Amino acid sequence: MKVSIIGAGIGGLTLANYLTQQGHQVTLFEAHSSPGGYTAGFRRHGFYFESGTLSFESGSMVFKAMEDLGVRDKIRFVPQKSRWMSPRFDGAPENWEQFKELLLNAYPEEQAGLTQYFRHTEPLIKMMTALQPPASFKQSLAIPFKLAQFMRYFYQYKNVTITDFTGRFFTPSSPLYNFLKELGYPDMSAWLLGGAIYTLFYDYYTVEDGMQSWADVLAEAFRQRGGTLRLKTPVERILTENGRAVGVMINGERLSADIVVSAMDYKKTFLQLLDHPELLAADLHDKIANTAVSEGIFTVYLGLNIPHSRFQQMLKLPHVLFNDGSFGADVHNSHDADYFQKASLSLYSPSLMNASLAPRDKSSLMISAVAPYRWMNNWGGGVRAEYESLKKRVTSVLLERAAKLLPDISNAVEFVDAATPLTYERYTGNSDGATSAFSWNPHKRFYKNMISAHIDTPVKNLYIGSCWSSQIGGVPGAIGAAQKIAKRLGSGK
Repeated sequence: MKVSIIGAGIGGLTLANYLTQQGHQVTLFEAHSSPGGYTAGFRRHGFYFESGTLSFESGSMVFKAMEDLGVRDKIRFVPQKSRWMSPRFDGAPENWEQFKELLLNAYPEEQAGLTQYFRHTEPLIKMMTALQPPASFKQSLAIPFKLAQFMRYFYQYKNVTITDFTGRFFTPSSPLYNFLKELGYPDMSAWLLGGAIYTLFYDYYTVEDGMQSWADVLAEAFRQRGGTLRLKTPVERILTENGRAVGVMINGERLSADIVVSAMDYKKTFLQLLDHPELLAADLHDKIANTAVSEGIFTVYLGLNIPHSRFQQMLKLPHVLFNDGSFGADVHNSHDADYFQKASLSLYSPSLMNASLAPRDKSSLMISAVAPYRWMNNWGGGVRAEYESLKKRVTSVLLERAAKLLPDISNAVEFVDAATPLTYERYTGNSDGATSAFSWNPHKRFYKNMISAHIDTPVKNLYIGSCWSSQIGGVPGAIGAAQKIAKRLGSGK
């Protein structure tokens, strides 16, 4: 079959390889100048930075997919460990038990609340084992019991937000409430808390050579299999006839296809690209338009005149999660001009993961914070001067806050740039710069089932092959959608 795939993110690239492997004739269209989408990176003045995704979970599933495509040995996947910092603690716990000890030592006055929090959280972590592949026949016999336990806790917590869950054990004035309610996405479903913790300590990976190297490997494998990758080629329309996808339009030219796969943003697929919007029922159109997406981020990119060995002593690990104990950072308040002075920070140094990702004797650093939805009239209300002013102000705030943590960076900055959610939207196509897919809040669902990959659409022969096929998205979500579509289409020989 002749297949057109829109978007060369991790989902599109994976699917393109599966389908060419099966014998289909595949063309992959990407609006950007390089493949990868959120799973990509870029260089400025010799410094490499990640474009979006820093890490991913579900390692066994991801690695198996890369093995299936024959590229596993070409990608250097490595565990991603984190350093946790606040005014009360500073540590790099290797597992859940060490994390508990870190908090108990830092907050002895909160021992009662922490004990109850741990007691209710641990079953959520343990239920994640029900989703792990069995290592032996004996373990496989226990799967039905583990799944039953999983469903029990799923139904108990699926409609409870992590904010409400944390509030059961700590008062809003507690630093621990402020810290623990931010484990994961804002107001995500509490049943996902176990997955977030399990991931952070036992199933968190990154790419040693940078995410762009992963995208490049998949792109090259696709080309070698005879696929066609067209970069800097945005799709203008998804073409339909009689309710069926029949191709795409590029620069006014109609290109036919038996199957069209949108490996991109769900909203833009149907609200901007579909040539006949009336194919969607009115209520579905409104649902697509109004359903909330996952939060965006603001990131500062720094090139530092600090040698690798010295910066390693300063940061200790490439990934640092920093909560300075500030209160009042409400991600739902888009009008709070001081939000970024209070928000928790994520620090990531690609050059500490791999020294070759920065010039010799220099280091790189990314400083990120979750951004409120369309902050400050969507970053200036379309007025360029106001946008640049807000961008500069937030850059200064995050740099100043990071400098309190790492004083030596103040006078070592050689290069500085920043990305707002609008920047991410421009380069990845994700609505409002969404960092995953739809909102993780259980009360803002698009899909009733938050786990499954939903590849089918109201348009025949049009599939969703990106992270947007699932409610919470992510790298595993995108790869899962690719596998499901490949299985559906089968061999093209």
